[in-house]
Amino acid sequence: MTAIDVRGVSVRRGDATVLHDVTVQVESGVVCALIGMNGSGKTTLFDTLADRTRPIGGEVRILDDTPARARRRAALGYVPQSERIDWDFPVSVREVVAMGRQRGGRWTNRLSAADHAAVDEAIARVGLLGLEDRQIGMLSGGQRKRAFVARGLAQEAEVLLLDEPFAGVDLPSEMALRQVIGDAAASGVTVLVSTHDVHGLADWCDAAVILRAGRIVTSGPVASAITPEHLARAFGWEGDA
Repeated sequence: MTAIDVRGVSVRRGDATVLHDVTVQVESGVVCALIGMNGSGKTTLFDTLADRTRPIGGEVRILDDTPARARRRAALGYVPQSERIDWDFPVSVREVVAMGRQRGGRWTNRLSAADHAAVDEAIARVGLLGLEDRQIGMLSGGQRKRAFVARGLAQEAEVLLLDEPFAGVDLPSEMALRQVIGDAAASGVTVLVSTHDVHGLADWCDAAVILRAGRIVTSGPVASAITPEHLARAFGWEGDA
């Protein structure tokens, strides 16, 4: 089944068109890397998939549904690159993760036993056991990223969008997040994750999409997508995977 289906999508920001006739499909249960330079359109594509930005042309389907409906039924989870949060606000790791149990755009403090179990499992999966009662601002940068990924896992979404989850994290946190991503895909979750690191993608990704200046350079299995020719077109340099 195709989990993410983007057909001929164009997006405008102000007077500039930042996505141009983008077409890409991601199958269910795979990890797909989204690759491109800063300003290539990665975050705009995420915003479009997550129904935060409306395209001026084309169509987006998430699990054969609109992004808005997919989000309302909690089938789509989105972890943005920059969380807008007051790190001094007295909210714990557990409370942040519990936000993933929000349904239908409404939040309630009344969590069911199943909600609590999902929160506990998500915290354990990202390796934050023992830190769940700590104020979120007291965590390291990598731990904060893991907490927000745990929020997405607690949602039990079928499609998970992760925008630059490795940015600013140390190597142990990156490796822990990669393991979490792989485990999620093994359980049937489709994961689209943006990253700048193209080396070793075959170790943890099934597919890749490369963007440059709002246009698709290539998409497909990692072995065929991550080639010196495609990387040279995307980044302007010769590289290898």
